[in-house]
Amino acid sequence: MKEFTPDHIRNVCLIGHGGAGKTMTAEAMLFSAGATTRLGRVEEGNTVSDYRMDEIERQISVSSSLLNCEWKANKINILDTPGYTDFTGDVKSALRVSDTAVLLLKAVEGVEVGTEIVWRYTQEYKNGTIILVNKLDQENADFDKILAQAREILSHDIVPLQFPLKQGLGFDSIVDVMRMKLLKFQAGGNGKYVEEEIPAAAQAKAQELRQQLLELIAETDENLLNTYLEKGTLTPEELKTALRAGLRERKLFPLLCASATQNIGLSSLLDALVEFTPAPAERGPVQATGSHGEGEIAVVQDPAGAPSLFVFKTVSESHVGELSLFRVFSGTVSPGLDMVNGSNAKPERLAQLFVMSGKERKEINHLMAGDLGAVVKLKDTHTNDTLSGKSFSGVFPPIAFPESVFQMAVVPRSKGDEDKISTGLHSMHQEDPTFKFRVDPELHQTIVSGQGEVHLDMMVKRLKQRYNVDVDLVEPRVPYRETIKAVVKDSEYKHKKQTGGHGQYGHVHLRLEPLKRGQGFEFVDEIVGGVVPGKFIPAVEKGVIETMKDGVIAGYPVVDVRVALHYGSYHDVDSSEMAFKIAGSMAFRKGFQEAKPVLLEPIYNIEVRVPDDAMGDVMGDISSRRGKIAGMDSAGRYQVIRATVPAAELHKYATVLRSMTGGRGVYTASMSHYEEVPREQAEKIIAAAEKNKNKEQEA
Repeated sequence: MKEFTPDHIRNVCLIGHGGAGKTMTAEAMLFSAGATTRLGRVEEGNTVSDYRMDEIERQISVSSSLLNCEWKANKINILDTPGYTDFTGDVKSALRVSDTAVLLLKAVEGVEVGTEIVWRYTQEYKNGTIILVNKLDQENADFDKILAQAREILSHDIVPLQFPLKQGLGFDSIVDVMRMKLLKFQAGGNGKYVEEEIPAAAQAKAQELRQQLLELIAETDENLLNTYLEKGTLTPEELKTALRAGLRERKLFPLLCASATQNIGLSSLLDALVEFTPAPAERGPVQATGSHGEGEIAVVQDPAGAPSLFVFKTVSESHVGELSLFRVFSGTVSPGLDMVNGSNAKPERLAQLFVMSGKERKEINHLMAGDLGAVVKLKDTHTNDTLSGKSFSGVFPPIAFPESVFQMAVVPRSKGDEDKISTGLHSMHQEDPTFKFRVDPELHQTIVSGQGEVHLDMMVKRLKQRYNVDVDLVEPRVPYRETIKAVVKDSEYKHKKQTGGHGQYGHVHLRLEPLKRGQGFEFVDEIVGGVVPGKFIPAVEKGVIETMKDGVIAGYPVVDVRVALHYGSYHDVDSSEMAFKIAGSMAFRKGFQEAKPVLLEPIYNIEVRVPDDAMGDVMGDISSRRGKIAGMDSAGRYQVIRATVPAAELHKYATVLRSMTGGRGVYTASMSHYEEVPREQAEKIIAAAEKNKNKEQEA
């Protein structure tokens, strides 16, 4: 397998809203470059990057794929990412190791929800970005409208390098305003074109866009602007150099044209990637943190330096096991190299190294700084880990994956599958860190969380396919709490039992008092004169605590209560720790029911980011969920609503919010505090708990 030096590598990530044509763009790039012998189709399930069964069935990408091709003596690593928001974590991980993003826009719809989300990710990772207007062969395609919309919503610094001669069903030619030539593509989808002179009807538009191009490029550099003002133009080399710098520094965003399904414009995109996008080292040193806390380290992307790599994705492949996808940030790596995991200090030896093209793997002997590859069977290394040689002591910053916004509880359909389920969930979390799971000992449920309903449904299917276990997803229980509102001065219970031989005797008087919210539990020993011997007092406390764990009115833990043991009696022979434990438990239960018991519910702080036109609907919906608006902030075309909402009202809120806002609304939630449940709701919860208890007793 051919090896490439850093100056001949380009790392490119295809991003955009679902259905923008990213997978077909990748397919056409591979075909144009001769990396494949035929142009696959998403609807036929035979593309290189969408090779997984769930992707073929749904005809959408659900995971990023690493591909590569060679173009004009340069290796182009392509990361094809999902467009559906439920799988947005893969977009972030791909952008983290890419130098350039290609943002696809549909020629009819233009800037959509997913477009804005991934655009913000490119800002976060400072990726140079090329805009590709795709599907220009579709009826109602409108290049000028899409250009104006992109400039308004994304950036005023979008500079079209091309425009379609004719768009819609007859689209086959692109005007290149850099070269001032017409690129006429051959029919049949081979991606080849011939250069012709620009027709007279398109000359005026070409000159206008050429002038815009010159002005925008000149404005990126003061010396260049002076040259432009003196001469009235710029040389092709000045244009190319300035465009390359402007793209790298996010001062300019070149815009190109394409129809991926017809393979029109993709060879031009490949040309632009080689000519205008930065090689890895051109983006400058990569920042790492000293593994022993010694501050920031600037890592130069030099193939002769100390070897270091960053794992950005873990893939579980049948017959292979875990495959770790990585980027080499410095040095050169090869099979058999001994490295250290900077995240956990464990040693790793690299086994076979591969370059990837979808599911196809080709062995390679060396990968140099800036390149992307894969390695099998790492023992203790997963996504976000840094591997390095012993002379390198840095750790690369982890990918900041989106927080989970959707939760469900997993219920096995068959008993005895718990271990299999746990193994499967753990493996799927390693593969997709935005998918999380935890066992909640209080609620006795396994809770899975992710980016949405589709995300979790997909994970359940994978659990069935890979581990042969069936589970159902149900609404998670809410972790309510029980407490009291009144003081009960004396709750007495005498546990007395005679069964032949030693009997049982324990007698206690308890006082119950409510504490302030969040103060927990306090047990006070107020016994005077030894009416309850000291050795039995811990047993009374234990009885109270065990009852608190199981709750009194609805089976939820009791909080914020002070219990004082102030009187009692004992028997020289029949008293025991067990007897006093039972007496303490029953006295607490009796007193609790007399002390105006109430249910408490968890309240979450939420921040909801919505477009201006949806703000009224979203605020009304929050109020209908017993939410309280705390404030609002403006964020460009969006409003950020801050509110507190009961946890019980947030189930499936991510889905509802997307529906209300056309997919543009997103929210984050964090636990705030507990509040009393309104009486009507509390009665329903208590009745449901009683019903479940009766069912369990009958069973």
